[in-house]
Amino acid sequence: MKTWQADFYRRPLQDDQERPLWELLVCDPHQEFAFSAFCPQSEANSVWLRSQLELAAASDKGLPDQLQVFRPQALSLLQAACQPLGVKVHPTRDTPTLKQWLIQRASEYSALPNYTAAAYDPLALDPPPPNPMPEALLGEKWGFTAIAAADLQQFFTHAPIPIQSIPEALKPLQLGLPSTIPIPGVVIDGGRRSMPLALWLQDTSPVSLNYISGAPDGLILEASLVDRWIVATFEDPAVSAAAQTFEQRKQQSKGLHFLLVRPDDSGITHTGIWLLH
Repeated sequence: MKTWQADFYRRPLQDDQERPLWELLVCDPHQEFAFSAFCPQSEANSVWLRSQLELAAASDKGLPDQLQVFRPQALSLLQAACQPLGVKVHPTRDTPTLKQWLIQRASEYSALPNYTAAAYDPLALDPPPPNPMPEALLGEKWGFTAIAAADLQQFFTHAPIPIQSIPEALKPLQLGLPSTIPIPGVVIDGGRRSMPLALWLQDTSPVSLNYISGAPDGLILEASLVDRWIVATFEDPAVSAAAQTFEQRKQQSKGLHFLLVRPDDSGITHTGIWLLH
């Protein structure tokens, strides 16, 4: 599958009439192909985008099958531009090549004559406050856990789990993790709600789980592009200690962790598993 990564957003630049400039960046995952173009904010629309994507395709032997987009503000415009071109737009935070290019570009803007010196973070997304998970989907209980990297690899390879999100790049072997290192995770026993919960999570596109210290402490699910969901809040010192261990293990496992949904703690059946980072 041919894939491009794309961003379209305003930069700390302006044109000769002092109008904000937007920039389109397009590259492939290895940056063997790269394309860029500026346009004034008044022309920043799907028609302009479509014409530029067609120009990019002319220099890369055709359009891609898929366009990966990480910025919510660019998503709807790029979807509208890609629809008549027959290109699928895939919202994802996993665009490392594009993000590295954005950081590089940000260091170059100050040398341009139309630089505004406005505060600028090329990767800032302004995530909203977290929302509570739907009450009808809350499991019966949940907890922190860990499993050796080798055992985790065996688990999702051989266990009959109906819903799985196991990106190849996140497998312990691909990350070069020692077989004995503990991979931290969160297990939710959903009871009769386990399948509805797993289906909701599948639609939500989990990205990571993070412990947030506060009053009370919380466990936050990062999902989709900027969505945030409150999985649980707690004040129990033992749970907080387990949460801190969870975060420490994430550092040791290069950020790799997992979310497992199952009907109960019997270990006989499982409903869904997601490798997260």
